[in-house]
Amino acid sequence: MFRFEDPIYLYALVLIPVLALIRWWMMLRQRKRLRRFGDPQLVRQLMPDVSRFRPLVKFGLLLTALALLIVMLARPQMGTKISHEKRTGIETIIALDISNSMLAEDVSPSRLDRAKMMVENLVDHFTNDKIGLIVFAGEAYVQLPITSDFVSAKMFLSSIEPGLIETQGTDIAAAVNMATHSFTQEEGVGKAVIVITDGEDHEGGALEAAQEAKEKGMRVYVLGIGSSKGSPIPIPGTSDYMKDNSGETVMSALNEDMCKQVAAAGGGAYIHVENNSNAQEQLNRELDKLAKKEISSTVYSDFDEQFQAVGILVLLLLIAEICILEIKNPHLRNIHLFNRKKTVTLLLLLMAVAVAHAQSDRDYVRRGNQQFRAGKFAEAEVDYRKAIERNAKNPQALYNLGNALLAQKKDSAAVEQFQQAAKLETNPRRRANAFHNIGVVCQGHQMFGEAIEAYKESLRNNPDDDETRYNLELCKRQQKQQQQNQQNKDNKDNKDNKDKQDKDKKKDQDKQDQQKQQDDQKKQQEQKPQMSKENAEQLLNAAMQEEKNTQQRIKKAQHQKQNRRLQKNW
Repeated sequence: MFRFEDPIYLYALVLIPVLALIRWWMMLRQRKRLRRFGDPQLVRQLMPDVSRFRPLVKFGLLLTALALLIVMLARPQMGTKISHEKRTGIETIIALDISNSMLAEDVSPSRLDRAKMMVENLVDHFTNDKIGLIVFAGEAYVQLPITSDFVSAKMFLSSIEPGLIETQGTDIAAAVNMATHSFTQEEGVGKAVIVITDGEDHEGGALEAAQEAKEKGMRVYVLGIGSSKGSPIPIPGTSDYMKDNSGETVMSALNEDMCKQVAAAGGGAYIHVENNSNAQEQLNRELDKLAKKEISSTVYSDFDEQFQAVGILVLLLLIAEICILEIKNPHLRNIHLFNRKKTVTLLLLLMAVAVAHAQSDRDYVRRGNQQFRAGKFAEAEVDYRKAIERNAKNPQALYNLGNALLAQKKDSAAVEQFQQAAKLETNPRRRANAFHNIGVVCQGHQMFGEAIEAYKESLRNNPDDDETRYNLELCKRQQKQQQQNQQNKDNKDNKDNKDKQDKDKKKDQDKQDQQKQQDDQKKQQEQKPQMSKENAEQLLNAAMQEEKNTQQRIKKAQHQKQNRRLQKNW
């Protein structure tokens, strides 16, 4: 494949036909002047040493050399360095959950950002492996087909956000199914599906999909992001949180049970991502268990510059033009030699500019700086990485790469670049800047201990940096406040636990008293004497006899004569 890195210089080729027309017009004028001397045939006989074709050949050589010089300025590049290499490794498809629930901030800075940092660490760990990237929410899409181009993987990762998928939700089954169809057809190579999610499966079918992947010889690993206690989901660009139809704030929690079930069904392992480094080590141990095979990889690097070949052609043309003489007249020869010296000097200067324009690691750094100043951080990252490929010990490229990663919120990768730059940098002030940036990243993630050490190292290299000294004092205060808050939280938790225990104890005592009262009542009922059938009949007969006697007394009283006393009314 052939291309020009700076094709804008090719517009200068317009000069070629313009110069050809000027040359043709001058030849016409020359012929007119010769006709004034006499018959053209007679004039030619009077000038036997003048060649009719040599001037045209010399002009053609100069014109061709100029055209090739313009081509050199356009930087011709041949091929793409696409090499088919044999590597011993595995194939990995990363399925990243980008649903709205991944915006929850129960892990710092958010679930999605922590997942991106985890993927960056995975990509940095891979060397001879192949990697692919799938994003999913309510649907699943292939973000990056399986490849060995890790630089492109990081570029695609930087543009991932929940807005990429309109259909929200979490369909783990769709992601696993798509991953199983995204591997190559090579057999005998270990194939792993790494699902990074908070486990809120809304569609179902994840266990069946993982089981099917296992039957096809793949392993499904699940990385759980988030806290099981739950956290509200912030609305991007606002200070509010997502609410349901009833107006209640939506709480999103890590479903560890679902994650463990999916990992078990897929024959893999479940890893809770609390600390990236620990999770990375555990995942690496799991992936090392997979079978590795010599696989063919198409590796992309940079285009090869071809200006050297064009420059050699230009030199040969200039040498040929110098060697060819027009006439044998000494005076005219001196004039032409003077003009040739000027031409050769100009062409050599242009060639020096073209050679100096050839891409080196410093050129990539300069172009990366331009992209960085323009706010194109992903493009700047690519240029810085190309500079590091040409010179792995360029501390400036490493430091600038760390800044580009930091601007894209790839904090963990940025810290690694700053550390490498600090090791290679010989200038104390630049080394201090690297440690200062490390401290800023750690302080932003509330890793105050690491930040304090980084700031101290920065001040050792540059004691006059007041900004670092201020950040160091601020970080110490924040660390003290964090420890105090943690202590207060622990005390509060202990108090709450004690109150809860007292409450539970009182509740248990009340329950025991109630149970005891019920037992006593039951016991009293059991101890109450039971009336036999004979006693009941006796009581009934006695009551009937008493009733009969009462009736008899009433009748007897009614038949007796009554004495009435009348009171006279005087």
